[in-house]
Amino acid sequence: MLLFRLIAILSVPVFLSAQLSAGSAWPNVDDTTRKSVFKFSEEYKKFISTAKTELTTVRETIALAEKKGFKKLQENSPWQPGAKYYDVNRERTISLIVVGKRKLKEGVRAIASHIDSPRLELKAQPLYKSNGFAQFQTQYHGGIKKYQWANVPLALTGRIDKTDGATVWIDVGNKPDDPIFIIPDMAPHVDRQYRNRKASEVFKGEELDPVVGSIPGKDDNIETQIMKYLESTYKITRADFISAELSLVPAMQPRDVGFDRGLIAGYGHDDRSCSYIAIRASLAVENPAFTTVSFLADNEEIGSRNNTGAASDYIRGLLGQLLYLESPDESSERHLRLVLKNVHVLSADVTSGINPIFPGVQEAQNAAKLGQGVPIKLYGKGSNPNSEFTARFRGILEKEKIPYQTHTYKVDVGGGGTLGGFLSLEGMEVLDIGVPILSMHSTYSICSKIDLWYLYKTFEAFYSDTKRLN
Repeated sequence: MLLFRLIAILSVPVFLSAQLSAGSAWPNVDDTTRKSVFKFSEEYKKFISTAKTELTTVRETIALAEKKGFKKLQENSPWQPGAKYYDVNRERTISLIVVGKRKLKEGVRAIASHIDSPRLELKAQPLYKSNGFAQFQTQYHGGIKKYQWANVPLALTGRIDKTDGATVWIDVGNKPDDPIFIIPDMAPHVDRQYRNRKASEVFKGEELDPVVGSIPGKDDNIETQIMKYLESTYKITRADFISAELSLVPAMQPRDVGFDRGLIAGYGHDDRSCSYIAIRASLAVENPAFTTVSFLADNEEIGSRNNTGAASDYIRGLLGQLLYLESPDESSERHLRLVLKNVHVLSADVTSGINPIFPGVQEAQNAAKLGQGVPIKLYGKGSNPNSEFTARFRGILEKEKIPYQTHTYKVDVGGGGTLGGFLSLEGMEVLDIGVPILSMHSTYSICSKIDLWYLYKTFEAFYSDTKRLN
């Protein structure tokens, strides 16, 4: 009898944590779910093939939202349960809002992701000639391994704003018949004197200059010819580059990886994977108990700076506006503080999964693995959510039978940040999750389709849950 009781006691924790991943999530999905996973992944691939910067992501998000009945948030927008709004901050940040049945001060469910990715950007005076070629001078946005951007087909995308108020949109390299741009590497026959460079200096920042032209005019000046082309095609001058936001991004389209097609290679999984899934979760919400907000921010890769990043007061102002629409007589700073302390946030960003070639750079027991479910990121050192909030979130996952895992970097090894730190400063409860990827910050990273699906189910469950989390 004593042995029986001991076995029963020891088995309880195993039952309670049944969804803590101990292996691949694939064998546990039925045929119907598998079809849903692959269908969802195709829709995601279509999205990231077009949404490659924050500017294009905001435009694509608006198009998706309006098809689902979302309206632009106005100063006098009606406040009623089930109402759906979107709010755009300077065309580079967007939030999707679905009004809940309960008061804002009783709780808000938010998902925060970022929609910028590592890339190259044109300098203010980019065009120059060198040894018979026209080239663009660039600088990089976010932490990159610079050598990875050589010999890769690049597309030029973004906007140029002119002094007369006109905006010129440019997108060259993403269509199959477009020209592309490329940063040429040295042949192994001539690079001997450069082979001792450190990995971080195989290419230096000032060497990341793509070729943009090669046919000179009669004056033999290729730079002049390219500038004439730009002037005639886009009606811009050299000075207009000063008020431009032009990015060079990989021109490759996302593709399935492996015979079984279980993985996706593509540009911008960081963090348009989590952002797209947050969008889809918002589009699926109907009459939630608590108001839901999907906050998709700019500039996370460079510290969330500027007035479109999470370090700005945009999200605070948005919540203040929502509070005014809901309760005009209770929209003071004191009332806003009551709302902020009851905002529960999933800060959703990718993390580095264990690499099959270099597994030793991560600590296997605590590092995320592709295909094994949603990582709860626990960085320690004062960055973790409180244990109560973590436990309540685990309860949502286990109730929905969503496999999850944990992610912590090796001690004394560098990690990464998310939007969560900025939101927690406002008193919000924040927990970091995401999807694991390989080749993070490269031009063509890899994620698992099953992880995307389970993150979507997580967001759905988080938004639809009716229990207060505090």
